[in-house]
Amino acid sequence: MVINVDENTDFKALNRRIRESSDWEITLNGCIGQRYIATGESGRKIIVNGTPGNALGAYLNGGEVYVHGNGQDAVGDTMNSGKIIIYGNAGDATGYAMRGGKIYVKGNTGYRAGIHMKAFMQSRPVIVIGGRAGSFLGEYQAGGVIVVLGKNNDGLPIVHNFCGTGMHGGVMYLRCDKLPHKLPVQVHTATKRGYEVEELKDILADYCSYFPEYNLKELLADNYFVLTPNTQNPYKQMYTDN
Repeated sequence: MVINVDENTDFKALNRRIRESSDWEITLNGCIGQRYIATGESGRKIIVNGTPGNALGAYLNGGEVYVHGNGQDAVGDTMNSGKIIIYGNAGDATGYAMRGGKIYVKGNTGYRAGIHMKAFMQSRPVIVIGGRAGSFLGEYQAGGVIVVLGKNNDGLPIVHNFCGTGMHGGVMYLRCDKLPHKLPVQVHTATKRGYEVEELKDILADYCSYFPEYNLKELLADNYFVLTPNTQNPYKQMYTDN
């Protein structure tokens, strides 16, 4: 099914029409700021041509969402499974409280991407950002994987301030040769080549299948900072000395 959308299309009516459709694949043409698209969906393919509004794919339970444009704030908010593929940039809080599934962004994302990400048993969420991320990347991250490739050409750092603040689970892979500014002391860092990390090889192979202009072999040959929680009393500064 194809639905033509414009600035006068009410987001509630649009989402009702999507929910009531029995079609497996739905294409939205001309999307311009309509919120909550694909919220709670499962087992469908939704193609968005344009720019959806906030909370795209919130509580997503499966299926695939493709955005041929930019995403706004809270893409994949609390999603459980499925994939969201964005061929432009994403706004703030990408993958907020994400519990499973994958979000792949070709370009940049804003502040607080991956905040409160968590994992449980086989559910391990993944966010890959092709460009750069804003401040507070992975804030309070409790699980899952965040990858930032730094393929931005605007001269800005791959990650802005306070990366990993409150991080107590999961892992980040940052493709760069210099650690982010103001990295919290509670975060442990190591360096690896991409090809040395099996899960990174698998993630990037999948990512590059959607964005073939990114060369997998080149990405895997590069240096990555691997950020994990420092298990040696990561919140020591919160306690008084005995």
